[in-house]
Amino acid sequence: MKADRALAKLSTLALENRRRGLAVNLPRAEQTLRGTLLQRYVTCGKPDCKCARGERHGPSWYLTVTLAPGRTTGAVVPGEQLEQVRQWVENYQRMKQNLESISAINRELLRRQRPSSQKSSKER
Repeated sequence: MKADRALAKLSTLALENRRRGLAVNLPRAEQTLRGTLLQRYVTCGKPDCKCARGERHGPSWYLTVTLAPGRTTGAVVPGEQLEQVRQWVENYQRMKQNLESISAINRELLRRQRPSSQKSSKER
C-alpha cells in the first residue's frame, strides 16, 4: 500500500519512465531459475565414518524448488555450476521484483485513465 501511495504522487511521465527503466533492466528469461540455493552438511550413515562422530560431510550445495503446497524437488548443484546457478536464482528474484514494480505502475496508470464518473463514484 505504501508503494501505491508513493506512485500516486508521481507524474504520469515519471511513472512511464520508471516502468521503461525496470523493463530494460529485466534479466534475460533464459538466465533465470526459480528456487532456493541451500548449503548442506550430511551424514552418510556408515558407523565407522567421521560423520558418525559428528563431523558431517560437506558443505554441498542443494537447489530446492517448491512445485505445489507440500511438494518440493531438489538436486545437488556441482561445484563447477554453483556460480551459474546462484546467478540464475538471483536473476529470477530480480525479475520477479521488477515485474511486481511494473505491475504496480500499470495499476496506477490504469487508475488514472478511468473515466471521471467512475472515479467520483468509487471515491465516495
